Amino acid sequence: MAESAVLSAVGEVFQLLKKETNLLQGVHKDFSDIKDELESIQVFLKDADRRAAEEADTNDGIRSWVKHLREASFRIEDVIDEYLRQIHRTNPPGCRSLFCKIASLNKTLIPRHKIASEIQDIKLSIREIKERSDRYNFQTSHEKGSSSSRNSTGETENGRWRDPRLSSLFIEETEIVGFEGPREELFGWLLEAASERTVISVVGMGGIGKTTLAKLAFDSQKVTAQFDCRACIAVSQSYTVRGLLINMMEQFCRETQDPLPQMLHKMDDKSLIIEVRQYLQNKRYLIFFDDVWQEDFSDQVEFSMPNNNKGSRIIITTRMMHVADFFKKSFLVHVHNLQLLPPNKAWELFCTKVFRFEIGDKCPPELEVVSKEIVKKCKQLPLAIVAIGGLLSTKSKTMIEWKKVSQNLSLEFGRNAHLTSLTKILSLSYDGLPYYLKPCIFYFGIYPEDYSINHKRLTRQWIAEGFVKSDERQTPEQVADEYLSELIHRSLVQVSTVGFEGKVKTCRVHDLFREVIIRKMKELSFCHCVQEDSESITVGNTRRLSIATNPNNVLKSAKNSHFRAIHVFENDGSLEHLMGKLCSQSRILKVLDIQGTLLSHIPKNLGSLFHLRYINLSYTNVQALPKSVGELQNLETLDLRETLVLELPREINKLAKLRHLLALHRNYEANYSLLGFTTGVRMEKGIKNMTSLQNLYYVDVDHGGVDLIQEMKMLRQLRRLGLRHVRREHGNALCAAIVEMKHLENLNITTITADETINLNFVSSPPQLHRLHLKAKLDALPNWIPKLEYLVEIKLALSMLKEDPLMSLKNLPNLLKLSMWDNAYDGEILHFQNGGFLKLKKLNLSRLNRVNSIIIDKGALLSLENILMDKIPQVKEVPSGIKHLDNLKDIIFTDMPAEFSESIDPNKGKNYWIIKHVPFVFIRHWIGPNLLDFDNHTIHTSSEESQTN
Repeated sequence: MAESAVLSAVGEVFQLLKKETNLLQGVHKDFSDIKDELESIQVFLKDADRRAAEEADTNDGIRSWVKHLREASFRIEDVIDEYLRQIHRTNPPGCRSLFCKIASLNKTLIPRHKIASEIQDIKLSIREIKERSDRYNFQTSHEKGSSSSRNSTGETENGRWRDPRLSSLFIEETEIVGFEGPREELFGWLLEAASERTVISVVGMGGIGKTTLAKLAFDSQKVTAQFDCRACIAVSQSYTVRGLLINMMEQFCRETQDPLPQMLHKMDDKSLIIEVRQYLQNKRYLIFFDDVWQEDFSDQVEFSMPNNNKGSRIIITTRMMHVADFFKKSFLVHVHNLQLLPPNKAWELFCTKVFRFEIGDKCPPELEVVSKEIVKKCKQLPLAIVAIGGLLSTKSKTMIEWKKVSQNLSLEFGRNAHLTSLTKILSLSYDGLPYYLKPCIFYFGIYPEDYSINHKRLTRQWIAEGFVKSDERQTPEQVADEYLSELIHRSLVQVSTVGFEGKVKTCRVHDLFREVIIRKMKELSFCHCVQEDSESITVGNTRRLSIATNPNNVLKSAKNSHFRAIHVFENDGSLEHLMGKLCSQSRILKVLDIQGTLLSHIPKNLGSLFHLRYINLSYTNVQALPKSVGELQNLETLDLRETLVLELPREINKLAKLRHLLALHRNYEANYSLLGFTTGVRMEKGIKNMTSLQNLYYVDVDHGGVDLIQEMKMLRQLRRLGLRHVRREHGNALCAAIVEMKHLENLNITTITADETINLNFVSSPPQLHRLHLKAKLDALPNWIPKLEYLVEIKLALSMLKEDPLMSLKNLPNLLKLSMWDNAYDGEILHFQNGGFLKLKKLNLSRLNRVNSIIIDKGALLSLENILMDKIPQVKEVPSGIKHLDNLKDIIFTDMPAEFSESIDPNKGKNYWIIKHVPFVFIRHWIGPNLLDFDNHTIHTSSEESQTN
């Protein structure tokens, strides 16, 4: 992590030297010297970080060296931020007169002198750190590759630690629980199907049982009998291909009792590959590569394994989906993504491990409650259950002893010898990360336990922190998405929910891996997590603060002025004191996330947070922003969703770096109105200056009128635009603005009244549009909509279209979701024709008052998974074509006519046969008083049972 800190500091200095051409006298050279010194240290960082992290390494001097280097990097970042703040004070926006500039300069003379002194002190510290590096015999990354302190078995030179992963290769079959289904799938791939050489990849997080499952299949008698020769090879992170091939040949010959080729160990690489290929050419072979980390491992071993069409198989286990995918270039590949144990199997494994010497492997009744509590904390991870079970098997079987373990489990991970293998295996995933992903994974420790983190919230915070490095070809948001995908593919981040199009919506890390992250965060001063009111936070140079208790009680004792990010997750107590303290004292704060708290007022001096890049006020009671918001010149994200803010000050138009302006409020009261359900904010003219905007929603354009819309032509980076209260006379200006938005992906337009007709016949269609919501009366469906080849979602409402729009929309090549609401169609028959909507997954039809018949041809909607039909009063019978929709997962019928609901009753409904094949059918009726208050009647059509919830 020192590597990440130093590289971040180098990047900060580089950007400063690049952008600030008018640096103070002497400062440019000083910063340049610091950059050069840091770059010269970088070559030793990987070795120093690795050696400092190894618990077996007792050299405290190395840890101290890394710590001092990291702290020096923090000081560099801080002094750069303070320098930029002073420069801003010297040349504040609007300060043009000579008198103003002289006054500002005089005001900053003393702070600038302090900055110069701090820079000189940093230079001296770095020089001393560099001189001390020679004492520890650090190796460069090149040298380290040829000489590692640990051999291929994972044993250190002094023999103090052996690789804990090896134990997975020697588990008795009788001890294995919960892998029955996955094992049968592996058997099928190993013994059946193609004669072609095939790779079977078992992918999953550390400790989930990949090696155990693969070895179970590899050693099975019905598998071994089908292959001429076999080899099981532990790959891990330190290996040579040459060593793997020699090991492979030795195992083949030992098993078949063939003589080992002469001079095997002295062959060159090419000869060795030829030797292995010739040996395997006429054999059906089975090779198991365990724990593969290198993405291009496939390329390294491919030519040694001939494709002889004898049904040969290669098994690999890996934490990284990239490894499995890379094999697809040259091999037929099957991937088993191993999942956590089901709760019942987790309990069975626990009992097998802890009570194996008890009669029937049974848990004593008096320990059952606390035992299940402990198993629940293991979060269904097999290695955790086994490790903690091993610990408990050494304890007295008393409630007092076991309660202690349950209550102090987090502490036990860091100090108990029984859990060493678990923490080391989980830590390997972190240690193997590239430097740029380490601070990103730490952010999962900032959020509370069991918290599903919104993908966009997370990645925008990474960007604000400076973790994401982008170039001219990609936006920071695109690069951040790639970072998150890489963490998911490395089996470190779990996807909690996905959208209908398959994109990640929320994610999290396993709770036990989160414990590893939190320990490392504290050690590296990345973040301090406060769980209790009395907890002290004056800890070293802690860079971030995560508060899960009353924030005002915490901040009263806070003396640390180095916070770059503050996250509050507790809604108990007012935050006015916190905000006042931050605005008056904080100098380098970049991220402020107080979503869901009780904050109702923002101080007038908010603009003093010069470095603030991300502020999340969503789901708070904030009613207004101060004019000083215009001074936040570095702000990139302003999240006002579900606040009480109705109007933005004119000064917000000064924020040229703002990328995401999010403002909406939804009304869930009983009196539903499509037009009144979502409200936005009013803005003044001047929006044309905010040329970095990517997301802008929702804006009440009736306030700014045509002039405001015309200015939007300058917002050429927009990806998402949401407009409310649109009028007929806005049509031409709106079309002209949207034509300029070449990157627009999401467009949402709502008129001011249901009778307001707008003309949206653009000169050309937005080429990249993915989502389109039109809540407006239309003379006809705009002719550019059927040409949107990237469109995945369309929602039409209030359109009053005279012609069935399905005819125009049915051939959209990538459409996944179609919604027609509130009299979108003014006709009587909706007809889904054969061959139409072949990719559609979700269909929502709601409040279509004139429609009396819905026809679904056989051959239409072949991919449909979900149907919602809501308040369509004239439709008395379920569409018979639903019978042909084999991929349907669920249907929701809401407030449909009584005869409609009766017709699909499982016991007496004449049309029940139509929906009988659908796994779940929900019949809902609104009972009030709130919008989402429903009485649900669930038909379990797959089991022909029903119940009322």
